Amino acid sequence: MLEQIQQKKTKGSETDEELSAMREELITLANAAKEHKLPVIITIDGWSAAGKGSQIAKLIKYMDPRFYNVESIRDANDTERRMPWMHRFWLRLPAKGNFLILDGSWYRDTINGYMKGELDKSEYKQRIEDINTFERQLTDDGYLLIKLFLHIDRDEQERRLKKLMSSEITRWRMNDLDLENNKKYDKYLKCYDKTLTRTNTSFAPWNVIAANDKKGSQYAIMKTVTESIKAACAAIKQGERYVPSPMFPVTEYAPVTFKMHPVKRLCDVDMDKSLTDEEYAAKLEKYQNMLFELQSRCYQRKIPVVIAYEGWDAGGKGGNIKRVASALDPRGYEVKPIAAPEPSELARHYLWRFWKRVEKDGHFTIFDRTWYGRVMVEPIEHITPAERADMAYREINEFEAQLDRWGAVVIKFWINIDKEEQYRRFKERENTPSKQWKITDEDWRNREKWDEYEKAVDRMTALTSTDFAPWTIIEGNDKKYARIKALKTICGRLEERLLSSDD
Repeated sequence: MLEQIQQKKTKGSETDEELSAMREELITLANAAKEHKLPVIITIDGWSAAGKGSQIAKLIKYMDPRFYNVESIRDANDTERRMPWMHRFWLRLPAKGNFLILDGSWYRDTINGYMKGELDKSEYKQRIEDINTFERQLTDDGYLLIKLFLHIDRDEQERRLKKLMSSEITRWRMNDLDLENNKKYDKYLKCYDKTLTRTNTSFAPWNVIAANDKKGSQYAIMKTVTESIKAACAAIKQGERYVPSPMFPVTEYAPVTFKMHPVKRLCDVDMDKSLTDEEYAAKLEKYQNMLFELQSRCYQRKIPVVIAYEGWDAGGKGGNIKRVASALDPRGYEVKPIAAPEPSELARHYLWRFWKRVEKDGHFTIFDRTWYGRVMVEPIEHITPAERADMAYREINEFEAQLDRWGAVVIKFWINIDKEEQYRRFKERENTPSKQWKITDEDWRNREKWDEYEKAVDRMTALTSTDFAPWTIIEGNDKKYARIKALKTICGRLEERLLSSDD
């Protein structure tokens, strides 16, 4: 791919006039992106000394600074290294109508890590898969992703590096990696070319910029950006999906498939399960003590734990979570109650608010309601179009797969009660002053759609019960039984992970 790029010298006066016109147009297009709620991400990658910083400065010179953010991606800090590797990029997603311009990106992490020997071939290939998944998820959600790679030849790079090194004013901008980039130019060229080829997809193609000539590269960048935004806004106006025009033949993209774990339909679950008060007290003490010890061992080995609770209204999630949390060291867990999304969350990919709530390795993150609202509540309540909600089954499996590869134990509960038990609990809440805050008109409206929700839950669990993140259906008519089953399941999964990490 890179060897096909011809370095050319531009015509001065002609280019100046066109650049001036495109700058004016970019101001208009930035306003159009705001109007159409189009989130734009521009990644600028390339060789050391290719001029990424100066080209970004020229690109944003005439843009409204309220609607864009520029970030330089450097090596992950200590906190970022304790999270899934894509976590820091998810956190940076712009809101609808805003621009994010990255000096370096997820490609910098991947290529440099591989070239420095921090990633082996298997890890490198997995990173490529993660990148393609991430970019597809963003573009499926309506993000405009413009990927630019600034390409310079070895001689031009060496000349620029020497110039930077010769001045005390610019020498600080240099590091060993920049010099290594030139010293091993051929090896980096091969790695860059392989990476760009494997990530040159139909939904996020690469734009390779011949950057030996600075004015010519400025012109090419400005033209690429303005044409892309113009086409994306036009597509939105027509109610269509924007399809970019690739510079090179694209790589055929095939989403990863996952091995599924069998799970019962709700109607096949035996709800006749219960414990006596004596059995409950003994088992509660046993499993809470066990969980406390397992938490300590997970913390020492920096094993993250993500526990997701879903279930019927009045199913007993709160009491169940309380018994789990009370067994844990409070310094090592967070409970994340999930309500209707805030405006800042609605303005981004729906998974963004869950990525930002995940705790660092060695800690427990307990979600009271989860990302599964996307496939359960939103299509039934006509919040999200069915076609877009259907995409979420794959996106959720991919999200949980990345948590699993990070090292997390992902435990998912559906707290099941039958329709009669829910009615009894609703009436009890209505008739008990201290519990009346727990029952709302929305709970009764949801109950009217019981059959519709039951079908949605069965489909959800069938399509997202993977071998690495299986669903556990908890028989919840008896709260005592439900709490013990949850504690026992958590302890069993943690013991299994700890044993496997000993091997």
